[in-house]
Formats: sequence, C-alpha cells, structure tokens
Amino acid sequence: MKLNTPRWWYSRDRRHAPVARMLLKPASWIWSGVTARRIARATPVDPGAPVISIGNLTVGGSGKTPIAREVLRLLHAQGIKAAALSRGYGGSLEGPVQVDLAVHTAAEVGDEPLMLAADAPAWIASDRVAGARAAVAAGAEALVLDDAHQNPALQKTLSLIVVDGETRGDEWPFGDSSVFPSGPMREPLKAGLARADAVIILLPADLPEADPELVETFGDLPVFIARLEPAAAPPAGPQVGFAGIAKPWKVERSLIAAGCDLKDFVPFPDHAELSERDFAFLNERAALFDAGLVTTEKDWVRLPPVWRDRIVAWPVVARLEQEAAFADFLLGRLNRQS
Repeated sequence: MKLNTPRWWYSRDRRHAPVARMLLKPASWIWSGVTARRIARATPVDPGAPVISIGNLTVGGSGKTPIAREVLRLLHAQGIKAAALSRGYGGSLEGPVQVDLAVHTAAEVGDEPLMLAADAPAWIASDRVAGARAAVAAGAEALVLDDAHQNPALQKTLSLIVVDGETRGDEWPFGDSSVFPSGPMREPLKAGLARADAVIILLPADLPEADPELVETFGDLPVFIARLEPAAAPPAGPQVGFAGIAKPWKVERSLIAAGCDLKDFVPFPDHAELSERDFAFLNERAALFDAGLVTTEKDWVRLPPVWRDRIVAWPVVARLEQEAAFADFLLGRLNRQS
C-alpha cells in the first residue's frame, strides 16, 4: 500500500510532527549508513559513452524527468545521439529493453520511461550497467540517466542535481535535512553535494526568482535556473484535477497559476495505480461540479486505455533560463571526456 508524501517532510520547522520525526530517526541512521557504504564500496563501470546523471537528494518531487527530457533535447540539437536510461521503477520488466510506445505500458516499463521515450530512445534496466551497454551497442553516443545520483554502478561524466525551487510559505526542498523516513533526504545534504558537478533549481512558472538562501546552500557549485512551464493551456471550463506524484500539491498550484478553473483536486501517492473505485470517485467529483478531469502526463500514461479518452493530460516542460550557458557547460564536459 502506497502512502501520500507527508507535507511536514518539506518544512524546516521541527515542531511539525515532532513525535513522528523522533520515532523515525533510528531508521534514518540505518538508511544513511547503507547508502554511504554502497556508494563507497562500488567500482563504477565505463559503458563506452559519456554518462550524464540527472538525480536529486530527496525521495521525489524535484522534477528530474522534465530536466532529463530537456537535456536530451539539447543534446539532440547538437547532433548527439543520446538515449535515456532508467531503472523503470514501477514496471514489471527487468530489461535491458528499449521502450516502445506502441508496445509497452507503464505497468511493464514504468511511467517516466514512457515519457522519456516520447523524445528519444529510452531504455530500462534494473541492472544499470547492462542497460547502458545495451543502449551503447544500439548506437547511443551519450546516456542520460534518470534518477541515478545514489546509484554508483556507472562512471559518470556529469552529475546534475535537480532541486525543487519552491520556498514560499513554510516550504523548503530539504525540509529540516532529515534523511528518509524522518525526512525527505536520500542521504545527508553535504554527502550528496560532494558528488555533484552542478545544481539545477527548478522553479514553478509563477515564482519570480530563486530564493538567495537556497542558492547559497550550494556553495561553489555551478547553479542553473530552470522553470517548469505549461506546454499547453489547461483545458477550458471547470475541472477536477488529480495527480499521483511525490508532491501532488505542486500540480494543484500550477493548474491554478496557469488559469485553470479548478473546482477540486485529489492527491494520490507517487506512482499510484488507480483502481476502479478511484475512477468512480473521480467521476463523482467531476459530475458534482459539472467538470472535466485533468491530470499530469506522468499520471495519464498509467491510465487504462478506456480512461484516457475521458481525462486530459496537461503537459509541462522544463526550460533553462541560461540555456546557452548550460549547453556550453554540458558540451564542455562531454568534450573533455572525448
């Protein structure tokens, strides 16, 4: 059973859920220790092509996949045959297998690989080394790893950390810096940043600028700013929205900021596979408000085909404010290896 992400994870104020934080601390120490040992003991493998890792320091909700799609777009614009490589979280196939949009479903390869495959060749493999070698053998000149900062299997040419730039109100991307499960961190902040080459702060479309305090957190690391922008207007008329991502409240905010006449919003756990009971509930909410149903691309690709014609997918894209500077940085790292 999947649970919704606790909102208190993303608050720096430790007065939120103090008992839960305290009780979960021992599990956090174990998690941190296991992660650190796994990384320290690994011998990364060179797959025969540059490897660009798109990762984060928290358990989800930073926007890795939109950034991975943008990096793939920039590489292809330079004539580089780049392929995406993912673990295929939530899918039943172990791989290595190249994702085929006409054949595979989210239940087989995961939702994020289906999104990546819309823009570039995308591979899934529970064994990242085997997946990387298969992609290179198939002609990939560079690999873009989705969600691999804590996976040390492959030798990385460039490690990018994606950070959610939402800092309004009581929200902070790292919460009180506690490691899972007493907080959102996959590993301590200092340890994760030590292996990073640059940071991309992903801002909501309606946030004027990145919080200076957040930028200062990353010290001497290069910091690039990107924005999550609508690729299309929200559907017209009253809507009931829903999302099963790590931070579903971000989707609600974004729909409202984009001018959607949002009557209600239903959050689900990350990567949730909706049941017929869930669909019935959503239908009831839509009927109550005489509204349509709208969700994210990531949620839409998990829907059964019978539901896709009844629900609108609202696409968003990540765009870098300093696109030319970032492209130069990216290509400079690739050229340094070649």
